[in-house]
Amino acid sequence: MEIADSALELIGNTPLVRLPKIGAGLPGDLIAKLDFTNPGGSSKDRPAVTMIDAAEEAGLLKPGGTIIEPTSGNTGVGLAIVAAQRGYKTIFVMTDKVSPEKVDLLKAYGSEVVVCPVAVPPEDPESYYSTAERLVAETPGAYRPNQYDNPHNPRAHYETTGPEIWRQTDGKITHFVAGAGTGGTISGVAKYLKEQNPDIQIIAADPEGSVYSGGSGRPYLVEGVGEDFWPSTYSPDLVDRTIAVPDLDSFLMARRVTQEEGIFIGGSGGTAVQAALQVATEAKPGDLVMVFIPDSGRGYLSKVFNDEWLGNFGFLTAEGPIVRDVLESKKNGVDDLIYVFPELTARKAIAVMRENGVSQLPVAKGEMPLAEAEVMGSVSELRLMELAFEDPSILDRTVEEVMDTKLATIGIGQPLNRVVSMLETCPAVVVLDGGRPRHVISRTDVLTFLSPASDIDQI
Repeated sequence: MEIADSALELIGNTPLVRLPKIGAGLPGDLIAKLDFTNPGGSSKDRPAVTMIDAAEEAGLLKPGGTIIEPTSGNTGVGLAIVAAQRGYKTIFVMTDKVSPEKVDLLKAYGSEVVVCPVAVPPEDPESYYSTAERLVAETPGAYRPNQYDNPHNPRAHYETTGPEIWRQTDGKITHFVAGAGTGGTISGVAKYLKEQNPDIQIIAADPEGSVYSGGSGRPYLVEGVGEDFWPSTYSPDLVDRTIAVPDLDSFLMARRVTQEEGIFIGGSGGTAVQAALQVATEAKPGDLVMVFIPDSGRGYLSKVFNDEWLGNFGFLTAEGPIVRDVLESKKNGVDDLIYVFPELTARKAIAVMRENGVSQLPVAKGEMPLAEAEVMGSVSELRLMELAFEDPSILDRTVEEVMDTKLATIGIGQPLNRVVSMLETCPAVVVLDGGRPRHVISRTDVLTFLSPASDIDQI
């Protein structure tokens, strides 16, 4: 009987499948490796086992210990499966960028989950890296695999994924395309494949804004891929090319593959397929382009596959008058987002409002383009006036000390009636375009759009 003794024995040997509709008319073959068929639903099952095996052999993880790791979800699931089999506790640290179903999934495995803000640098005490380190220091018997600096992460793919690909394609693969998060998958596979044939091209599919494609690490919304620092598990010397993919292209491709091919993939899979399609378009007849699909779309139902979420972040456009129409009708065109830094004084914030003829401003840290998560709050003339009336020294305090809650947000392609409804209870709304805060729309802006100056002149 073909019966595995545990779920761990089911990891690996994931299938290949052609993408006949996405790849129609291409000179070569476009093939996908579906690593979401692993028992934990992602490619991260592979390094999870390898890293824990190595930790046990080195005496770093002992019976009854606790595994602690920062994760976007998939590595956590892989580690949780290993922990369930071997009797370890698990604590996972996640950013507030990840979908809620990923948090719930880890809790379903019996793991403790700590959620941290995404809009802070890695060295910040509140970052998920720093939080994980603190928890390790505070927890007796704790072990952190540290997938970003653990050589057994790429080793797992060198020993399993690479050989599988070579065997499954009979050595005919010419291009391998994969996202780079920790870099473990692409580095491990690249090392093995290039040992077999140095001419095989390795292409990293990267979210636009990630460091791998020349960005600062912000802002982008695709989960589980890209980075804001360079992990030691990534081997740039093995990567021949990096293709930056905007969030919108990633999300739309994930939906397209799901609907046209019947293969349910996540946002990072969409990133990889979008890059692979570009590579395959440029390929020669007879080339075999393989795209690595790390996980399925089941962890992204509330985001990538949710029209309301996409619309609110400015990725979809409704019919009829929309928010973009209001912005484009402004006398001086669409203004860039005006905001103030949290360390600025309230007095200077007032000066910025006066200089720009506005009565409220978002408060955000970071340079443009911002991520929505980097918007911390807001300041308004009315609120500052009320505070200063009670205590004039308030004006010399930092904006962070006196700011209000964040302004509401709306996607640039959302219907006009939606923003009108929102402005009934708030003076202004931040407009998101492609997931990024780009403008502020006020009641005056909408009123001007509805009653142009030419109409008023005729009265």
